[in-house]
Amino acid sequence: MNFLLVMAGGAVGSAARYGVGKLALGWLGPNYPWGTLAVNLIGGFLMGLLAGILARTGGSEHTRLLLGIGALGGFTTFSSFSLDAILMIERGQWTTALLYALVSVVGSVLALFAGLHLVRAVAA
Repeated sequence: MNFLLVMAGGAVGSAARYGVGKLALGWLGPNYPWGTLAVNLIGGFLMGLLAGILARTGGSEHTRLLLGIGALGGFTTFSSFSLDAILMIERGQWTTALLYALVSVVGSVLALFAGLHLVRAVAA
């Protein structure tokens, strides 16, 4: 049952990631990995919300598996992030790659903090 929950959530998360990537490509063009950056930041924020809600409510393991590991695991794209950064480096875009890595990592951590803080503030 646990594997099915993770797989179902992963399918939804992966489809959402694909949709965000397509939207970003259409809106902003192919010159920067905006879709990957967007899902990493959105995913960090959503994980913060989920972690805060689960901690506050004592949420179920099934919810954690479906949403945290499955859906958000399928949605966030740090493997794609790594590939994007390497491709930039290989094109000689060291500064762009460094900035992309810093914004992705620090931004995702800050977004998770914001989501967690929002849940705590609303629940207080």
